[in-house]
Amino acid sequence: MTATAAPAPARETRPRGSHFGLVLLALAMGGFAIGTTEFVSMGLLPQLARGVGVDEPSAGHAISMYALGVVVGAPVIALIGSHWPRRAVLMGLMGLFVVGNVATALVTSYEALLAARFVSGLPHGAYFGVASLVAASLARPGRQAKAVATVMLGLSVANLVGVPAATWLGQNLGWRAAFWVVAVLALVTLALVALHVPSIPGDHTSSWRREVRAFGEPQVWLTLGAGALGFGGMFAVYTYVVPTIDKLGGLSEGAAPVFLFAFGLGMVVGTWVAGELASWSLFGSLFIGGAGQGVLLLLFAVFAHTGWWTLPIVFMITVTGSVLVVGLQMRLMTVAGEARTLGAAMNHAALNIANALGAWLGGLVIAAGLGYRAPGYVGFGLASVGVAFMFASYLLERRRASR
Repeated sequence: MTATAAPAPARETRPRGSHFGLVLLALAMGGFAIGTTEFVSMGLLPQLARGVGVDEPSAGHAISMYALGVVVGAPVIALIGSHWPRRAVLMGLMGLFVVGNVATALVTSYEALLAARFVSGLPHGAYFGVASLVAASLARPGRQAKAVATVMLGLSVANLVGVPAATWLGQNLGWRAAFWVVAVLALVTLALVALHVPSIPGDHTSSWRREVRAFGEPQVWLTLGAGALGFGGMFAVYTYVVPTIDKLGGLSEGAAPVFLFAFGLGMVVGTWVAGELASWSLFGSLFIGGAGQGVLLLLFAVFAHTGWWTLPIVFMITVTGSVLVVGLQMRLMTVAGEARTLGAAMNHAALNIANALGAWLGGLVIAAGLGYRAPGYVGFGLASVGVAFMFASYLLERRRASR
């Protein structure tokens, strides 16, 4: 089944030539800033723990609080902002993002850290949802999946460049410096959006009742379930990859930027591949991403003690994970029907439920004394459940098509 995107509102203008490239650059820059703040916490987990006086599993709760902010912010902001002009919504979201990251850089206690990370996460899902809708609506017919993948590429490049650089900066100048850099990136995004994103009106026909009613569609919940559970496997491993390679693989904290670079490179490659795969077969890309990720998470658990030999496994985990993310984004934009804004935003809410769930379960099994291999086994289990959700969605689609 080929990927399709929801139709664009008639009043949206379609820039041509290089101008559309600048629109995508502005939107992707926001993804770069968001990806850097989301994932640098994992690379700086030991420093965060020491900075606020807690152990590493407790510091991992800051990652979960960011994810909780995404889960809360995505539906609330999407419903409130669906009437507003798209550019104004994107700029407002970046402004809130600046506030959250400045607050993170200034905290002095564990409780304040949790609150600041929650605020930082609020704009995340709505930003990617609105940015994906803008990119898809301005793209030429048949190029929507690649346009959305380009927006998501900012998140991937963040893991390739932003996260390793911010991790290195945090390790050498203090973890607060990383979040100051993110705040500056967000301000740059705000300026780029103001300059290059065209004025696109909101959906004045939408209402919260219509948006919520559209979520009675079973395919929406199957897709959200595949993201919330299936993608959690990657975060069970990713959240604790630094202490794992240290305590189990025998590598020092200095190896962390290399592994984070491998995660980022895998995301860039996977996002590019995802655009091609989703254009070929949306369900095919979902099954390749979900099942492939599950197998690789199991391999990570088995070979976690081998140190540098786990590096290619880490790379491939994020290749398959990125294929899954883009596929889920396109799927939700299709099956949400009239709830376009809410559907696009809720993908990132589901993915950050996966973030929170994976980080929590990974920390839980480590704290229970099961060792640093255990998150890999947890990840395999979560990925398997996600594939089951996708298979149920596929069967329901075929049954409806046969009728």
